[in-house]
Amino acid sequence: MNLKKLAASVAAVSLATAPAMAQSVQSTAPVAERIGATTDAKSQKLQGSTGIIVGVLAAAAVIAGIIIIADDDDDAPTSP
Repeated sequence: MNLKKLAASVAAVSLATAPAMAQSVQSTAPVAERIGATTDAKSQKLQGSTGIIVGVLAAAAVIAGIIIIADDDDDAPTSP
């Protein structure tokens, strides 16, 4: 029982400290410079078009939900 508690506490401490330790370790590998890809004018024109589609679909989902909720359900039981 004592060994289980010790193992659990060691695991908890290692999980809690692993991100901090990984961040503080300096890399010995050479640092590579990040270079972005070039884009053309056509791809830049299409950059914001998916937001409109998502907005229309979200509005349709909200309207459909309101219609379903507001629908007058006459699901009264038929038993006497």
